[in-house]
Amino acid sequence: MKEMFYFLKMIHSYSGSILYFNLVTMVLISLLEGVGILLLIPMLSMSGILVMDAEGIPFIHLFTFLQDIPSSFSLPLILGIYVIIVVGQNLLQSHITIQNSIIQNGFLRYLRLETYHSLIHANWNFFINNRKSDLINILTTEITRTSAGTQSFLQFISSLIFTFIQIALAFWLSPNITIFVLISGLALIYFNRKFLKKSLALGNRNFHLGKNYLAGITDQINGIKDIKSNTLEKSRLDWYRSITKSMQEEQVEYTKLKTKSQFYYKVASGLLVAIFIFIAINMFEAQASQLMLIIVIFSRLWPRVAGIQGSMEQIATILPAFKAVKELQNESIMAREFLSEVGDDENTIPLQVNDEIECRNVYFRYNPSDSSTYALKDINVSFPAYQMTAVVGRSGAGKSTLIDLLMGLNQPEKGIVLIDGESFTSNKLLSLRRAISYVPQEPFLFNSSIRENLMLVEPNATDQQIWEALQFSSASEFVEKLPQGLDTLIGDRGIRLSGGERQRLVLARAILRNPSILVLDEATSALDSENEKKFQQALEQLKGKMTIIVIAHRLSTIRNADQVIVLNQGEVIQKGGFNQLAKEKKSMFGHLLNNQLEVIEK
Repeated sequence: MKEMFYFLKMIHSYSGSILYFNLVTMVLISLLEGVGILLLIPMLSMSGILVMDAEGIPFIHLFTFLQDIPSSFSLPLILGIYVIIVVGQNLLQSHITIQNSIIQNGFLRYLRLETYHSLIHANWNFFINNRKSDLINILTTEITRTSAGTQSFLQFISSLIFTFIQIALAFWLSPNITIFVLISGLALIYFNRKFLKKSLALGNRNFHLGKNYLAGITDQINGIKDIKSNTLEKSRLDWYRSITKSMQEEQVEYTKLKTKSQFYYKVASGLLVAIFIFIAINMFEAQASQLMLIIVIFSRLWPRVAGIQGSMEQIATILPAFKAVKELQNESIMAREFLSEVGDDENTIPLQVNDEIECRNVYFRYNPSDSSTYALKDINVSFPAYQMTAVVGRSGAGKSTLIDLLMGLNQPEKGIVLIDGESFTSNKLLSLRRAISYVPQEPFLFNSSIRENLMLVEPNATDQQIWEALQFSSASEFVEKLPQGLDTLIGDRGIRLSGGERQRLVLARAILRNPSILVLDEATSALDSENEKKFQQALEQLKGKMTIIVIAHRLSTIRNADQVIVLNQGEVIQKGGFNQLAKEKKSMFGHLLNNQLEVIEK
């Protein structure tokens, strides 16, 4: 239950004193609910409307004045007092229901913000080690379940308060009978503890099923083109039928479990009520009026006690969601990347590279805790400022890993990264990121207009600046032909555009930011020969204005690079000018170049 108390603490941090005000109001509601019934019988007795022995009923002397009032007036007065109490109790109940709704929905938003805040500020390694669909599942489904579980916990507290007050009233009337009922009730809850264990196990199964369901759906929607083109519809539909059947069975199982536990509890409660009435009359010699009050109190108490059992079962099924959200928060907080908030200081000055970026004796592994192979080994290279450096090599050689180190996404396990001769530290990371524009191999665009996608990096950009960036990336021609031009919606991940068009838009976005460091990760992979040539010409215009780092498989793209670094299995095996390396026919670079020339000739 520690996860529940953790989130109760979070509710306190969100709602503050309002939470305790609601709890006090719940106590008052319970008092009014009990007092209304408790007062009704003695008032009727003292007025003479009902003939019963009221001797021994607490505070009976408070109603002696009713004996002097004619019965024709006393009954409306008594019922009026009762109605006023009921109205007051229900007004408070309505108010507290609204306040609890405000707390629950406000806390849901607070919990979402806290979780996403910690998530978005986590470092790159955190996202490498966590499946995207698992993060989405926690941010959507599990946080919502957590909020519902918190509401169940508040209802649980409310039921406990009501129960204690009703028990206190019953104990005041007849300690012996109340003790007997309490012992029986505790025994009943003890024997029902197996339902809590089953509920917890069911909650774990539901959590894993939901996680696998979202993971499968995410993968299939992302890969829908492959599914359609390879006629995989049947196998994917079979998977969907299987997992949704399991989810259906789990939900039915939960209903069966809940119904079964409530059935046992209510049957046992009925037997218990019958037994305690029999004992009260034959053993404790309870008076009729006293017994009636106890019966009324416990008839209202049993449903609440049953509700406590139900709330505990519901909380048990939601505990895995609490645990998952808490673990995600803790893990992402431990992986926090920046000490200060990104965006809090918009005046952070972008880092300017005046001399070079240098890697000195750099080693890197994705999992340092085991003996895994180094992704980068003994890297000693420099990237001169205002020049273009190309990084080439076979797939898996470590090119993207090296770029991630240069952008500060990962940190070396050994060695250091120097900028202008100074060791790169975490307090310079934000300045470095503001200086970089990154164009990935797989371009990502949001489901919005072209204008909105470009202005993400430069909110104050003018139309002229946008068109200049589009022209630079050879994208202006196709944008001009679109129905709404810059305001054309491009669909999810830019699906309404071709691969080359998407890549050119991402390149335009990078240029619009006016960076001092431009990183291109296979940025020409989706360009045709004509646009690749235009891209080469654009790069030539940028040389001398910014530091350019290019990863390229198509070696024709980097023909005019000032420096070429060749990687193989995480090690630098060659570096020099393009023409210089091209002359080394037996080298790795010469081999890669010859293979591409053979493909072109064919």
